[in-house]
Amino acid sequence: MTTGNQHGTARQRPLLARALGVTGLLGCLAAIGGTLLAQAIVPQHDWVSETISDLAAGRHAVIMDVALYGFAAGIMATSLATARVHLGKLDWSAGAVALAVIAGLVIIVGARDEYGDGDSNGGAVVIHSYLVYALGLLFAYLPVGMYGGLNRAHPTAARTLAILGGGWVVLAPVFLLMSTGFDGVVERVLGLIACGMIAILSWVTMSRAPDAPEPRA
Repeated sequence: MTTGNQHGTARQRPLLARALGVTGLLGCLAAIGGTLLAQAIVPQHDWVSETISDLAAGRHAVIMDVALYGFAAGIMATSLATARVHLGKLDWSAGAVALAVIAGLVIIVGARDEYGDGDSNGGAVVIHSYLVYALGLLFAYLPVGMYGGLNRAHPTAARTLAILGGGWVVLAPVFLLMSTGFDGVVERVLGLIACGMIAILSWVTMSRAPDAPEPRA
């Protein structure tokens, strides 16, 4: 027999998954909105040749800092949501952990204020390039780790995530190796791909929330 307290708890759990999913989507909007606002305010910014990192340095850096922190919060919420609404096995769990690590790396990127420009921020070791490489690898893993679980529950979402992952795997090395003439636009495409991955996972966890299995005693 189910008690009133147990029933109330069961109703709260889907609400938590939905709230985490919404937070993930809001984090993506923060990243996109902050980038658009910063490049509209920063004078003489060329979004084709100048990267998002250029927007995060200088007198208007606070805009991109807030956008990065918002994006990190959304990614962490998505990590918690995917752990709560678990659709896979070890590969899915690894994907949820990867999301948490990505969120931490994004926070470090925003806090360190390095952006690969050679500025050591008061003598500290410049680690921006290492952070970028780590983010590249972790985002490349997400479609691999999440595909199996998504394909069983939401095949369309799984295919979309796989397409985004393919685009990431192709463009990320191009961005790292290309000249500075077009790296701004390539970085923005990569940013949209990253937001797309997070948005898909957030949407799936929201839609699966009512059907999320109760944890075993």
